[in-house]
Amino acid sequence: MSSPADVVRAYLTDNDIEFEEPGGPEAGVFGFALPGEKKLQTAVRLDIGPHHLAVHAFVCRAPDENHENVYRWLLQKNLRTYAVSFAVDRLGDIYLDSRLPLAAISADELDRILGAVLTTADESFNPLLELGFASSIRKEWDWRKLRGEPTHNLDAFRGWLEAEDAEADATR
Repeated sequence: MSSPADVVRAYLTDNDIEFEEPGGPEAGVFGFALPGEKKLQTAVRLDIGPHHLAVHAFVCRAPDENHENVYRWLLQKNLRTYAVSFAVDRLGDIYLDSRLPLAAISADELDRILGAVLTTADESFNPLLELGFASSIRKEWDWRKLRGEPTHNLDAFRGWLEAEDAEADATR
């Protein structure tokens, strides 16, 4: 019978996911990144404890603004996620977190849980940025437009940015 660490190691290797084992193979800690589309990479850490596997995935840093609406959005989103929940650390950074009993660790379950992490992080990234960093996004947009710089990295927010620009132009 394979140990939980052996199952995780085999899963990551079989799926061509480059990983590190900080503290060595005995520590039961795995660090890696999952590639996404909207969120280009999601950093993930798996910690094997005496009774469970803990999954921690960084989603984004603490919001600059609109905290109440960001946290409300996270809690509402928690009602619709599979096997993962949003959490906030002591700095206010946003994570996805999960726990699996050791007996449930299998390649299929790792695939489901990591799929949930990747899907949830990826589809949540732009809404979280829009809610918690709108002023910074607006400043970057204005700076790029003023200097004729490309704005393609802000395309996800183009709709509301251009609508605000049009509204400002209409009131002038």
